[in-house]
Amino acid sequence: MTKNIKYALILLSICAVSAFALALTNSITSPVIAQIDADNRLKALEAVSAGYVIGDQKEVSDNAYVTYTIELQDNSNVAGYILGLKTAGYGGAMTLVASYTTQGEMLFAQLLAHGETPGLGKKAENEGYMDKFKGTGAAKPVPTSKTMLSDSDAQAVGGSSVTFTAIAKAISGGSEYVKGLGGAK
Repeated sequence: MTKNIKYALILLSICAVSAFALALTNSITSPVIAQIDADNRLKALEAVSAGYVIGDQKEVSDNAYVTYTIELQDNSNVAGYILGLKTAGYGGAMTLVASYTTQGEMLFAQLLAHGETPGLGKKAENEGYMDKFKGTGAAKPVPTSKTMLSDSDAQAVGGSSVTFTAIAKAISGGSEYVKGLGGAK
């Protein structure tokens, strides 16, 4: 019986030391991770801002794709919006930021986080991938299927239809959201 108590105390000590080490590691790394995430987010916002002044963020909770909006200012006038978008691809949840004119035309988009398959869905990270959607959403519809793309663009998204469709639907949903803000005339 004392032998069992002795082993239980040893295991309890090991667990306590391990828990303390994990807590200490988390307290040291979590602020650094949060700062890196904030820096990456700011870089992404600047990359899609089209040179406009980035305003304050407003959270959106009642939309399937939009999680927040940020006004883009041009000499105190609203020139457009940056939207935080969410969608679900082949590898699960995806987040991206996209900028729009007040008429809902997509200017720039950048993928922030995803779990897509390397070699297929990860193509969406490549520079130029989001160019398929540039200039769409106002006069020109957002391509939501590969049949709406040129042959070369359709081949570029080959093998990653789920990723392409997920991004297209999020960008289209963002465009519709911006149009609903009243900027489209």
